[in-house]
Amino acid sequence: MAYKIEAKNSELKHRHGYDVATSSGLLGMELQGAMAIFAVNLKRILKLTV
Repeated sequence: MAYKIEAKNSELKHRHGYDVATSSGLLGMELQGAMAIFAVNLKRILKLTV
């Protein structure tokens, strides 16, 4: 079961830029993280509904 979590973390890091901050400041980093997680969750929701 842990492999599923690792796969999701890998997707966040490699496909959605969660490994490197693209903006400076804590707020920018928080927004980047929130948008990356939102994108992954949205992809999952769409995959489950279609």
